[in-house]
Amino acid sequence: MNLKLQLKNYRLFTYWALLTTYCFLFTSCKSEFKDESNKFKIGVFEIPAGKDFVKETIIRKDSIQISKHGLHVDTLSIKWKNNFFYTLKYINPKTDLQKDPMFVQINEIHEDSYDFTVKIGFSNFTKKGTIYKTK
Repeated sequence: MNLKLQLKNYRLFTYWALLTTYCFLFTSCKSEFKDESNKFKIGVFEIPAGKDFVKETIIRKDSIQISKHGLHVDTLSIKWKNNFFYTLKYINPKTDLQKDPMFVQINEIHEDSYDFTVKIGFSNFTKKGTIYKTK
């Protein structure tokens, strides 16, 4: 057998071995990751009273969020950019501060809660907290 034919056979065998290995790895491995990225987009949530927050109950449905804190009830529009970032805007702002959008970044997801950072408008003001899903 000449050298060119041996080299060609070697390359074919190598490609076949790589392709077989690739197919085996991706068809035999089962991912244990369960995608629950939508579980925080609808439902009833709570931010407990703490250092930077008063107790707040949040109801999310479609593109609306109703926030209840104390005797106040506010309605906000919610727009999800992706599963980890959304924007809130007051539908009927009562103050100049409420006219600015709130940009919320989900930092860490737990079983029934997530840690977040909220930035108001285009300022440097940010706050961190945790939201718990109750229903």
